[in-house]
Parts: sequence; structure tokens; C-alpha cells
Amino acid sequence: MIKVIGIDPGLADTGIGIVRGSGLNVHGYAYGTISTSKEEPTACRLERIYTKISQVLADEKPDLMVLEDVFSLEKYPKSGIVLGKVCGVVLLAGTRSGVALTEVPVRQAKQILTGNGNASKVQLERVVRSTLCAPTPIRPFHASDALGLALIGLFRFKPSNP
Repeated sequence: MIKVIGIDPGLADTGIGIVRGSGLNVHGYAYGTISTSKEEPTACRLERIYTKISQVLADEKPDLMVLEDVFSLEKYPKSGIVLGKVCGVVLLAGTRSGVALTEVPVRQAKQILTGNGNASKVQLERVVRSTLCAPTPIRPFHASDALGLALIGLFRFKPSNP
């Protein structure tokens, strides 16, 4: 059995999803978010995300971390820069913890999980909820996105032979 953590990075809300299982079988899951306030300076918000992710990695000791890769919309280039900063602190936390990590582009994640690279957050959440047999909607969407990334890691993870 392995444990995979998925991270959906964001400065206001970073989603975290953890799945345990083997192959296509999920044996358990957990999720949550790290929220920061607009009132705080960006550096403080990044430090909070780094500290919380580091703590989760220390507590959970996952075998793999799957991070949504940075993207930028032409219309909002500053958002891509901020997202890059968040991804940077998440990657640093993962590297310092010693966890294996990989990045997955958002469209690829949507394609893998729903069969549609342009799927909406609602469609993605429904597929994740169905896959996990979750009795209620998974909210916020950042958390369901993170669980989707963790599922991709679980389904594709190949343990190395000792």
C-alpha cells in the first residue's frame, strides 16, 4: 500500500488531498486546504503555505507528492507569477522532506480523470467523488482538485524494487 499527497497550489487557498491504496484500489483518503489572508504580505502567506505543507509531509510521510504544474493565462500574467511562487515553496517543502515528487499540468489531469482536458471544476469533483465513493460533495474545489492529483499519482505510481 502507498500514500500519495496531491497539492493544488494557490495563494489564497492551497488544496491538499491524500489517498492510500494500491493500483486502482483506494483504501482511504483525507483532504483540506491551507488558506491565507489578503491582508498579509505575500512573503508571510508563502511562509505559511511552506510551513503547513512541511508539517503535513512530516506527519503523513507520503510516498509521492503530485503537484499541479504552474500555468498562466494570457489575460492575467501576474496570476501565473504568483502561482509560480506558491509552487516554488511547495516544491521546496517536498524536496526538503525527501518525498518523490512530480508535476502534472492541469489540462492533463482533467484529461486523465474525466476524459476531457477542458472539464469544469464541477465535473472534476464529481469524478473524484465517484472514484472515492464519497457520500457528500468534496469542497472546496481546491481540495477535490488535490484529491484528483493524488489519485493520478496512486494509479500511476510504480514502487521501485529494493
